[in-house]
Amino acid sequence: MSERFYLYDDIEETRTRFVSFMGEQQRFDLAIVSSSRYYGKQLVLDVQSNRFAIIGSDDLDEPGYLEHAYKLSEEEAEELRSFLHELM
Repeated sequence: MSERFYLYDDIEETRTRFVSFMGEQQRFDLAIVSSSRYYGKQLVLDVQSNRFAIIGSDDLDEPGYLEHAYKLSEEEAEELRSFLHELM
């Protein structure tokens, strides 16, 4: 077997915030990971749907971004967008 070729293999200290909230449309259970790895953006994991995205404030203003990344309706995405705007 040949040697494994790594593009990178780093260990980094991170800060993770776990938050759960109930919107009008659905419940969100999130793990929000802050790291220097993503150039000021945060890794937002939706534990309920097993989906994640690297999100910055610029991404929140991108039409359809949250809908696509988390497979949400416009109404559900707006609830998540509102929360993330407060966070970022």
